[in-house]
Amino acid sequence: IDGLGLNFLLRRGEMVTLRRHLRGRMTSVFPSTTATAVTTFHTGVGPLQHGLTGWFVDLGEAGGVTAVLPFRCREGGVALNARGIGPEAVFTEPPIFGRLARESWVVTPLSILESEYNRWHCQGAQRRAYSNLEAFFAETAEVVAASPHAKLVYAYLPDLDTVAHRAGVGSAQCRELAYRIDQAFAGFLARLAGTDTTVVLTADHGFVDIPPEGRIDLADHPALAALLRRPLCGEPRAAYCYVRPGREAAFEAYVATHLAGSADAYPSAELVARGWFGDGPRHPRLMERIGDYVLVMRDNYAIKDWLPGEKRYVNIGMHGGVSADEMWVPLVVATV
Repeated sequence: IDGLGLNFLLRRGEMVTLRRHLRGRMTSVFPSTTATAVTTFHTGVGPLQHGLTGWFVDLGEAGGVTAVLPFRCREGGVALNARGIGPEAVFTEPPIFGRLARESWVVTPLSILESEYNRWHCQGAQRRAYSNLEAFFAETAEVVAASPHAKLVYAYLPDLDTVAHRAGVGSAQCRELAYRIDQAFAGFLARLAGTDTTVVLTADHGFVDIPPEGRIDLADHPALAALLRRPLCGEPRAAYCYVRPGREAAFEAYVATHLAGSADAYPSAELVARGWFGDGPRHPRLMERIGDYVLVMRDNYAIKDWLPGEKRYVNIGMHGGVSADEMWVPLVVATV
């Protein structure tokens, strides 16, 4: 369930079925965001290895900053395929499905069924699409019950993430959706009763709400923007900064002076050494994808820049940072 943070679940008394089957908690990856965490679900390795380090990734092979999930250049929205760049040039880790000695299925929204990201990361699995919350559980149940032999079904629901971004995780809309998800999950378990199925439900990240005073626009800090050689990448809650050569001290001083209390600047190499991105073999292009520094935002702050002609929007709910609300996700287990 995209965006279902543990603390959100614990605050939502109406999610009685999910809370009844709650077995513990897990952390998200860093940054705590869909592009990075879902890639870990699909590949079984952390961002240190798979190299998809946020919504916006500076891809040298693409010649600029890319939104990896829609597989488009940030500037102008040009599809990477139009530039002659296929998924095999960006996605280097094989998905888990082809390595399993059993049948695999993926249940995914119709809107992303044929995306480059989805087709690559679902290799080895059969795919089913759905169009709304009720159909999500119905399609998943149908796949589970269609045959008696052992299988893995990976099912993904983005609805909570969508509403939390737009309205805020503390909104009435999120509370209403939480109730609908829990009710549908209870019906899903009832429908699967007697099928000898283990249902594991978790999330890629949680959320924090960002008030207007917490939204930092890079345009309001021209001296900071002048120190950067690339647009901000990653996430508004964990922004990768590409600093002009020789201006590192000035960058650190600006953040310490003008963003004190709202952000901390860490050398990217330091966070790699401390294991923030995971362990194992390092992706060969990891360092160029995480810049020179990471601005890790505190409390309820976020930082954003805008390219010329880029459509502006306001997200109330955000994620990507290291707060408990963003990093802790639930481990829900039910055997039916």
